[in-house]
Amino acid sequence: MNASRTARERVRAELIREITDIARRQLATEGAVGLSLRAVAREMGMVSSAIYRYFPSRDDLLTALIIDGYNALGEAVEHADAACARDDFAGRWLAVCRAVRTWALAHPHEYALLYGSPVPGYAAPQDTVAAAVRDTAVYGRIVAEAHRAGRLTPPPICPPPPAIMAEDAEVVRSLIPDVPDDVVTRAIVAWTGLFGMVSFELFGQFNNTITHRAELFDHNMTCLARLLGLPE
Repeated sequence: MNASRTARERVRAELIREITDIARRQLATEGAVGLSLRAVAREMGMVSSAIYRYFPSRDDLLTALIIDGYNALGEAVEHADAACARDDFAGRWLAVCRAVRTWALAHPHEYALLYGSPVPGYAAPQDTVAAAVRDTAVYGRIVAEAHRAGRLTPPPICPPPPAIMAEDAEVVRSLIPDVPDDVVTRAIVAWTGLFGMVSFELFGQFNNTITHRAELFDHNMTCLARLLGLPE
């Protein structure tokens, strides 16, 4: 009985993998808005009613793709950080940034699903949060560990963060523990700067303007490391 259940579970997992693989190909041709369970079922040679046993709605399939995408990006970032010396905080930051860019360029349609225009009518459920913060948690650890080691020296070039942001800073501090509000706000600037650079490149804003994109990316990420106060 247990062997039979295990076999069924393997078959189900394989079908789910096939469904999500086809759905990812649909993202490339139709975009998230055009994602269709019926079209996926048709490509699989499955009656459309059968696919709803695995994904009851298009939104459920979108959620699965989003979680898979965040986990894939998070895993890439974790591996990049793990390959660096623990006390090389600036090197860890640059490695993490490069990992985000490399993953995005290799998976542009999945990146667009995560960080592009919202899908009309879709609201990401709470299920996506744990996967969504995997990469952010790595970044937060780099900053927090540098701060604990006494190696974080933000240059005095920024005004103090607005007092009204104190509650927001407390929320973000769950990912960057024990750092002051000034570091929290600088971290937000750096993290959004990273994704702004990646999005500009991926969505064509650098076309006919920036040729040496990898070099510009590394330079800008180094500038953001300096803003954070990570050691050279």
